[in-house]
Amino acid sequence: MSTPTLNANPFFAPSTLPYQLPPFESITQEHYRPAFERGMAEQLAEIDAITSSAEAPDFTNTLIALERSGQVLRRVAAVFYNQTSSDTNPGVQEIEAEISPLLAAHADAIHLNGALFGRIKALYEARDSLAYPAEADEAESRRLVEKYHEDFVLAGAELSSADQDRLRELNAELATLQTTFQRNLLADTKARALVLDDAADLDGLPADEIAAAAENGTARGHEGKYVLSLKLYSNQSELASLNNRDVRRRLLEASLGRGFSVNSEVINKIVRLRAERAALLGFESHAAYAVADKTARTVANVEEMLGRLVPPAVANARREAEALRAVNGGAEIAAWDWQFYSEKVRKAEYDIDSAALRPYFELESVLHDGIFFAANQVFGLSFTARPDLRAYHPDASVFEVFNEDGSGLGLFLFDPYARESKRGGAWMDSLVDQSGLFGTKPVVMNNLNIAKPPAGEPTLLTFDETRTAFHEFGHALHGLFSNVGYPYFSGTRVPRDFVEYPSQVNEMWQDWPEVLANYAKHYRTGEPIPAPLVEKLAAAQQFGEGFRTVEYLGATLLDWAWHKLSAGEDPGEDLAAFEATALEKAGLALPEIPPRYRTAYFAHVFSSDYSAGYYSYIWSEVLDADSVEWFKENGGMTRANGDHFRATLLSRGGSVDAMQAFADFRGRAPEIEPLLIRRGLTAQG
Repeated sequence: MSTPTLNANPFFAPSTLPYQLPPFESITQEHYRPAFERGMAEQLAEIDAITSSAEAPDFTNTLIALERSGQVLRRVAAVFYNQTSSDTNPGVQEIEAEISPLLAAHADAIHLNGALFGRIKALYEARDSLAYPAEADEAESRRLVEKYHEDFVLAGAELSSADQDRLRELNAELATLQTTFQRNLLADTKARALVLDDAADLDGLPADEIAAAAENGTARGHEGKYVLSLKLYSNQSELASLNNRDVRRRLLEASLGRGFSVNSEVINKIVRLRAERAALLGFESHAAYAVADKTARTVANVEEMLGRLVPPAVANARREAEALRAVNGGAEIAAWDWQFYSEKVRKAEYDIDSAALRPYFELESVLHDGIFFAANQVFGLSFTARPDLRAYHPDASVFEVFNEDGSGLGLFLFDPYARESKRGGAWMDSLVDQSGLFGTKPVVMNNLNIAKPPAGEPTLLTFDETRTAFHEFGHALHGLFSNVGYPYFSGTRVPRDFVEYPSQVNEMWQDWPEVLANYAKHYRTGEPIPAPLVEKLAAAQQFGEGFRTVEYLGATLLDWAWHKLSAGEDPGEDLAAFEATALEKAGLALPEIPPRYRTAYFAHVFSSDYSAGYYSYIWSEVLDADSVEWFKENGGMTRANGDHFRATLLSRGGSVDAMQAFADFRGRAPEIEPLLIRRGLTAQG
């Protein structure tokens, strides 16, 4: 790159836009490599300045200096990895493949720096008598010392020189493999989209979904045909409506077959290398390593909870299967039939037609009159569209968020639509972290994967898609409400098996009466969703919990089986055979209910940081269900309740122990019974 271009690199200085929103209009692909290179070099120079200091280590010259390091790297990584997830392309994928092992090596250069660890260890050993900054919270400062020490130890700081060399090799290779997994999966998911010649094949789908499939066909070069793109999870949403059984079969088989031809060898290597790394660090398995700094702490704790859930979940699912067979004339139900006949049971038993619900869940109404309305009622927030601020993609909108007193809280970006350049699933991410140290306020985003309708048509959501939108906004609130001193603790930087908890709590407002009445209105007539239909929804809520719990536990225990392998233990080359054995052993071998994610497209655990951590959703749901009971016991949707939740938990990020934050909010340790009742897993369920 030329010198003028380098000097103009937008990552080299903080953004001058409101809340330091990245200047997306100025960012081009050619800026990424130089910014990564400069960012890593600058941070290593900053680390060198810390370790070469002649002064004895203290909190300011070591940990504050460490917190201040790497600002260019922070800025470019936040934007780049948002693009790899939200709007990738071959050029970005090439940069990712190149930069991922370099970033792994960079992290090792910091964590395995003996002089730096020596200073951190000295502070850790003297943490009871350190002089902490007067302007900072002493408990948060002390926790920063403890967490940095824990991180460095878990990253291998106490290993021998030879073992550290091997650890560097493992981390670099794993970074490359995880990037390869995601690239392969994205390509194979695109390639396996179901192409149909005739609109009659889509009989049963709502008209807007058929129109979207036609437009998808045109966009993919199949003029005059209909294309159903695959969503990340196994059971595709269209299975509930498609009348043609063979089309249902083909759609599910396309979904279940993804990734095996391109990712089997990659997965095998990832699993073996993770197990070797865990052993190097002194753990029996990657699972044991992964939970060591989480709220679960031990493999036994996770397995005790999962073992308690499997038998009643399977029994519940078998009862549901009997109801499905009954509406199918006693015939057996295949996996591609389950959602279809579940809809028939809902209609027969509860008089609920899921397709008929969609006109009441129009996207703009869900967002403004549902999600934003609930946040206003519970927390006093208000939202103002900022069309003057450009996001990273035309589909993404920017909103400024204000506290009740009118003070600016941060920015919220909303990107609802699926596209070929976006990975599957739904997620929250942060572009700017809140921090007292830097004086920054949060810039957070939500990504969904809703099918984009033809131009001029409304975006109508399913009930489940609406729940997902509320869920992801719970993550956004966790980031927006952050009020910590150090960036290390900002927002959602909490243990992985705690991070889903606030987002799951936010799901409760989806069908809270005051909220539902405000947003669930027919997009054409404006009529509110009928009260009898709301009552039926409530009555039908537990139907399908057997399926959903078994589907979830199947994925969870697959993740667990892969990552409980010890170093040198060979899983074999046949991924499907390993899956079958693992599910049989777990008591979850129900062919009618495939795991929510099969191994070859389980992106949570093979291309992101949820490895041996998919259990986190139900671990967090224990806290969620108990918290919902607290809200109900204390008057429900009140500002006092919202302020209490915000002050004791949502604002504290990782600055306090996660379970202590829960106890500060709830007044006691969590109890599992509310979860069991919710999911129909009690003896009476």
